[in-house]
Amino acid sequence: MKRLLPLAFVAMTLPTLAFAGPQYLDETGFAVSGHDVVAYFDLKQNAVGQDQPPAVKGNAAITAEHNGATWAFSSEENRDKFVANPEAFVPQYNGHCAYGVSKGGKVPANPQLWRIVDGKLYLNVTKDVVGFWEENITGNLKISEAKWPKLEPRKASTRTIPFYSSEAPIK
Repeated sequence: MKRLLPLAFVAMTLPTLAFAGPQYLDETGFAVSGHDVVAYFDLKQNAVGQDQPPAVKGNAAITAEHNGATWAFSSEENRDKFVANPEAFVPQYNGHCAYGVSKGGKVPANPQLWRIVDGKLYLNVTKDVVGFWEENITGNLKISEAKWPKLEPRKASTRTIPFYSSEAPIK
């Protein structure tokens, strides 16, 4: 009977555990093309319709593992913040394009095309797509959130980010 109690506990809690789908990785082999996801939250975000400040490059010597991916950071302090609470910093949709998810697919995302909405980091694939997404961020997020549960378990995109080449992480 004592052996059955731990199994019963696992069986009861299993449905409540969250499993993340596969993280998007580009040719760098790092999540978010080797940029520091914690640093986005320290950048001054520009208004809708304006380019955001450049993403901060991570350092290949300062990393952490999460969701089957390696994440690079610009400082040990940022890495430690991430390790303490990765879900506070990871981009939504496992690093895939937020607008692409609203259209029903997993599309790569450019780490330079970012926006924080309600404390969550979102990435998009091209400047044109950012324009479409920003026309109705709230509406697009509602659609993305509705479509994501069916998309999340699918394989991550393996496509290259168009019009983008990462110089991160710093080695």
